[in-house]
Amino acid sequence: MTIHTFHLAEVPASVGARALVRPPVPGRSSGLDHAESLSLMRLGAPTLSTDRLQLRRLAVFAQWRDEAAVDRFLEQDPLGRSLALGWHVRLEFLRRWSTLAALPGLPVRAGSWEQEEPVAAVTLARMRLAQVPRFLHWGKPAERLVRDHPAATLALAAFRPPRTIATFSIWRTVREMEEMVHGRSEGPGPQRHSAAMAEQERRGFHHEFATYRFRPVSEHGAWEGRTGLVPRPR
Repeated sequence: MTIHTFHLAEVPASVGARALVRPPVPGRSSGLDHAESLSLMRLGAPTLSTDRLQLRRLAVFAQWRDEAAVDRFLEQDPLGRSLALGWHVRLEFLRRWSTLAALPGLPVRAGSWEQEEPVAAVTLARMRLAQVPRFLHWGKPAERLVRDHPAATLALAAFRPPRTIATFSIWRTVREMEEMVHGRSEGPGPQRHSAAMAEQERRGFHHEFATYRFRPVSEHGAWEGRTGLVPRPR
């Protein structure tokens, strides 16, 4: 059964740089379908700041054929052993909006969900470099909305030069995430995310862009001293 994982780890600069240049690939990692290695960014940080791109803080998003492949990677692969010292969550795919060439086999919808259960969301995009100023203008307010939302237990962005960007967030409930997406959240500026999405629809920021919804299955390790980033179902 296909499973996805999202990993976070503090690594030496040499490990992080090598992961960006040579991410895990199926030929070197048995049971791996695809992986994206990225450096973390702090959501909403100033464009030119050390918080915006954190080279020693690595994120990896991957699709695997089964959980045994994940376990082998974490135990036997040099990068996997570095990631095993951090945090990761195993994910059941539920839904996608649009698609990426790198992940061609996922159906539009693969399951059902309850409005009050926890949920994780991943976006992946290949940016049009000429659209970066527009993307920052519209995207940073939306980033701050997600970062500061009380229902988001984890929210971050990551980047791999020159054009791949990703976001990852975990939410207390599907309902609260959907309220944010559609501009119905309480608090200041609830329309920031929906406005950015409308601008993306009007004139795309990206060559490719897809959003994926997942059910968190299991959580492993700690991130920044925190455990229990996946909320308990209500």
